This record gives sequence, structure tokens and C-alpha cells, in this order.
Amino acid sequence: MPLSSAYIKSFRDLEVYQNSYKTMVVVAKEVLPLLPPREKFDLTDQLSRSTKAIPRLIAEGYSKRYQKFGFQKYLDDAMAESNESIVSLEQCRDLYDLDNELTNKLVDIYDKCSRQLYKLRQAWSNFKTSSDNARRNEPRNR
Repeated sequence: MPLSSAYIKSFRDLEVYQNSYKTMVVVAKEVLPLLPPREKFDLTDQLSRSTKAIPRLIAEGYSKRYQKFGFQKYLDDAMAESNESIVSLEQCRDLYDLDNELTNKLVDIYDKCSRQLYKLRQAWSNFKTSSDNARRNEPRNR
């Protein structure tokens, strides 16, 4: 569901969560099985962990959204995992001649996720700052 059409009631409402989760499933089902067995403990393991980490970090960070820097730290970590996933997918494509169309599409999606995470972090920082200032300026009942 697009962010502009509804309030965010859950981490599942975030487009970046939805995109990263769906893409993780595609990587697990369509890319990882194509890697050679010798990559089991390196590229396969690393790509599996980084793609699974992104939606997990978004979900975990969302639960800490009321902490001053809680959500932002998790968004930073998710962005790092997304960027790592991009490099791993490019390595799969270039080292093992995996389907260029598929890997390029996945790289584009993770690139978009990284940009979404950055913008969400910035927006959240601005929102937290403005809402903190508004609370400080509210009249107090005594």
C-alpha cells in the first residue's frame, strides 16, 4: 500500500518493507539455488543473510520508533545490508553468469530500497525533531 494513501499502522505498511521482503523471497528461490556448491559457505550464505536481514531490521527498528535514535539506527543497518546485497548480486551475475535480466532487476530493486531507507531515515529524523519541538512548546497543565 503506498504511503500516501493510508496511515502507517505497522512496519508491514512501509513500501520499503514490502519491497525488501518480496525481493528476499525471489533471491532465495531463484538466485541462491543457481550458485555453485563451492559458494555454499561464502556468497550463498552472505547473500542469504543480507537479504533476510533487511525486512527484519525494518520490523525490529519500527518497534523502537519512539526512541530518539532507535529507528534510525536500524534503518542505517538495513541500508548497509541492502547495499551489501547489491554487491553480492553483482558478484553472482559477473562471476557465475547468472541471468543478467533477473540480477539487474534485483539490483535495481535493492538500489531503490537503499534510497527509500535513506529517505525514510531523513523523514523520520525531521518528524521526530518537529514532534519533539511541538511537545516542548505545548502548554503544560499545572
